[in-house]
Amino acid sequence: MAENENELEEASGNGVDETEAGATDTVPPEHAELAALLEDARGKADAHWDQCMRLQAEIDNLHKRAERDLANAHKFALERFAVELLPVRDSMELGLAAFDTEGGDIGKLREGVELTLQMLTNAMAKFQIREVNPEHEPFNPEYHQAMSLQERADVEPNSVVTVVQKGYLLHDRLIRPAMVIVSKAPAET
Repeated sequence: MAENENELEEASGNGVDETEAGATDTVPPEHAELAALLEDARGKADAHWDQCMRLQAEIDNLHKRAERDLANAHKFALERFAVELLPVRDSMELGLAAFDTEGGDIGKLREGVELTLQMLTNAMAKFQIREVNPEHEPFNPEYHQAMSLQERADVEPNSVVTVVQKGYLLHDRLIRPAMVIVSKAPAET
């Protein structure tokens, strides 16, 4: 018991002997109880520390996995779109091969090109790619790029009179503006 008492005094940093403080030679039962509570607390602290370290390792692993998944998502984001475009390419290759054969029917070749264009249009629509074809609409600098101005009396000024190249939207976000020729009022003579 005296050893426990000395250990408790050393642990508390007090260093004062009970006999010097006027205490009796008997050791109170709380000391044994306190030692048991201290050991229990240390065990719980060690268990919590271990749990904390495991959780930290798990968080690190989740973070690494999320970064890897994000990198793969960026790397393979166009996979579904590419799969939809492959039949279009195949169709175009077949069309070119048909040109090489002697006696190729122009009507059938035109029909093949139209079907290929329809396949491409369907693939683009499936992925929310829409065309911007603003002919005869007011000029909108958010979606159109003016190539030149043309004096025209038969249409409203600042209207699109010719679409040189169509523009495209991806999920309502502009990915290419329409290249257009815009009307302006004729100069007064």
